[in-house]
Amino acid sequence: MQIKPDRQETRSLKIFQAELHIHTVLSPCAGVEMIPPLIVQSALECGLNLIAITDHNASDNVSAVMKAAHGTGLTVLPGIELQTQEDVHVLCLFDRLEQLLALQTLVDENLPDIKNEVEYFGEQFIVDHSGEFLARKKQLLITATQLSFEQAFQAVTDLGGLFIPAHVNRQVFGLIYHLGFVPPDLPIEVLEISQHITVEQALKDFPQIAGYPLIQSGDVHYLDDFLGVNQFLLVKPTIAEIKMALKGEQGRHFSIQSPFDNSQP
Repeated sequence: MQIKPDRQETRSLKIFQAELHIHTVLSPCAGVEMIPPLIVQSALECGLNLIAITDHNASDNVSAVMKAAHGTGLTVLPGIELQTQEDVHVLCLFDRLEQLLALQTLVDENLPDIKNEVEYFGEQFIVDHSGEFLARKKQLLITATQLSFEQAFQAVTDLGGLFIPAHVNRQVFGLIYHLGFVPPDLPIEVLEISQHITVEQALKDFPQIAGYPLIQSGDVHYLDDFLGVNQFLLVKPTIAEIKMALKGEQGRHFSIQSPFDNSQP
């Protein structure tokens, strides 16, 4: 039997415009402008009130962005973009830093001990909430961990997070090109498509993803990459609420405001 939402709870539903795939200067492929105050400023200027920070295999700058957003009305979900053993990128999102840091410990244990070559890969900066330089991350971040796709899924799920295979339509680090399918034995709740394809075209090109909720992200490496087309109707911006919205449960709702036609949900 479906549980009907409480009438008071329904009245408290709020629209959250979200970008859930954002890199900082910790990711060597990100621009030097991707510092906490400018990320927050750009998100607010784009009309967003929910973002997630997802650097490659690392989370050192997440707390700084959360601090920079304090008091602005912008919620920052702590996250990471993990690269699995199969070279598949997955977004791992949480409610609390403690959950993310527990996953980070596992990632660190499974990340090859390779030194970053700045001239080839780029800088990996750790900064404070104002964007001031604190340190350089010396270990190479843009490489595969020794965690399998299934192990990563289980770890994120056990920690109460949301596991999102990233840009599944892309040949580079996309789920479909590397595995050929969405593992049917894993209860994956949502997939991400990149900004350069419509939902309709993605479903036509990749029938394997039919039946899964889809989010669309800018995979923000530079300030002008913000897309922000994911719209959630939630009581509050938590992982549990987002999961309910993806399923359309208890009055929660999710839709993509397509950047191709700007249609409203």
